[in-house]
Amino acid sequence: MDIELLIELEKALEQFPENTILRRQLSKGYFEIKEYETAKNHLSILIEAENNSDDKLLLAECYLNTKNYSPGLVICEELLSNEVTEDTAEVYLKLLIASGQMEEAVDAYRELKAKLGNWSNQEIENKLKVSAYFELDEQDEGPDFEDPFLEKPAYKFEDVGGMDELKEEIRFKIIEPLKNPDIYKAYGKKIGGGILMYGPPGCGKTYLSKATAGEIDSNFLSVDISDITDMWVGNSEKNLHSKFELARANNPSVMFFDEIDALGSKRVDLKNSANRNLVNQFLKELDGIDSSNDGVLILGATNAPWHVDPAFLRPGRFDRVIFVPPPDMGAREKIFSILLRDKPTGNIDFIKLATKSEGFSGADIMLAIDLTVEEKLKKAIYKGSQDPIETKDLLRSIKKVRPSTKEWFNTARNYALYSNSSGLYDEIKKYLKL
Repeated sequence: MDIELLIELEKALEQFPENTILRRQLSKGYFEIKEYETAKNHLSILIEAENNSDDKLLLAECYLNTKNYSPGLVICEELLSNEVTEDTAEVYLKLLIASGQMEEAVDAYRELKAKLGNWSNQEIENKLKVSAYFELDEQDEGPDFEDPFLEKPAYKFEDVGGMDELKEEIRFKIIEPLKNPDIYKAYGKKIGGGILMYGPPGCGKTYLSKATAGEIDSNFLSVDISDITDMWVGNSEKNLHSKFELARANNPSVMFFDEIDALGSKRVDLKNSANRNLVNQFLKELDGIDSSNDGVLILGATNAPWHVDPAFLRPGRFDRVIFVPPPDMGAREKIFSILLRDKPTGNIDFIKLATKSEGFSGADIMLAIDLTVEEKLKKAIYKGSQDPIETKDLLRSIKKVRPSTKEWFNTARNYALYSNSSGLYDEIKKYLKL
């Protein structure tokens, strides 16, 4: 509604101040152009005259948009006590979320979904970080956790070049217990647990974790720090708990925590009590104090193991700590082969490429290929024809890339030499031949 029409309606209302139809049009018009205070004034008069539920809901929306949440919540609670509608439910939940009452919003969402049947709201679910499939079963026994972020990776260990020792460790810790549960239980060995992988960035820790899930045909849940941390006190712990509950409800499952040092930093280094509480919650979830972790396989990855709280490395938590080095000769050959297979190439000497890219991470190899492709694209645009990628093109690009692993090893070397009383960094010493 444009402003000129609103001016005309105001003039008409001056002549007929008791005309509720005119005043209602004005309140809606001012709401549309975001003049919420003026809309509120008209709605207050309307509600006093007619006590109309639609007017009350619009007034609650005005309070939502002016960040005066308490009056809006009171209005919605009154409306919902008389009749539960989808529109009122949506405004009520938005008010709860905007006011920071996340736990109350989750509980209210579950209750309103149950009352409204098939109703759902994707926008609200995203804000609550609640799965789009978060449903109550017929017996009201609690949520049935399914999640679009659970996946079943298609690739397996054979798709991962190198890392033979790491694969064997994971096979013993994760794969064999699931294949032979009776043998493990006979020896009192719990199925599940955690492996912490550390090493320079870009060396395939995430890829290997997905391949692990593919090996056992299990659900894979990748947990990022952005999925957990929340500005409201206490919500980060709840978010972490919900992720573990999701994995427990869909076991066997592999949980993968990337950059775990961000969630599990040393508590002595944390000045904020909220961050220390999150670390404590993480340890509690790993221990399975309130819920069993049987069948939940936890993989963590970090580029900075020296920042991880030592409590994470105790038995029953991440009791296997494994160094993931840069890809070896055979792995580099395979990475080049995989990354080039959908590109126009000539006769590629993969052995030569692998030899010249010693110390490269998988990400470094990808960068070298990207630089080559960019050069080929420029020439193709000017020439109007496509030339295949040759070994010499890739070798030129390899010379332009400085291995990203060097800086990491400069830092890791100091820890391996001077902060290794536990033997945690023995593999680094072995790799660097210190």
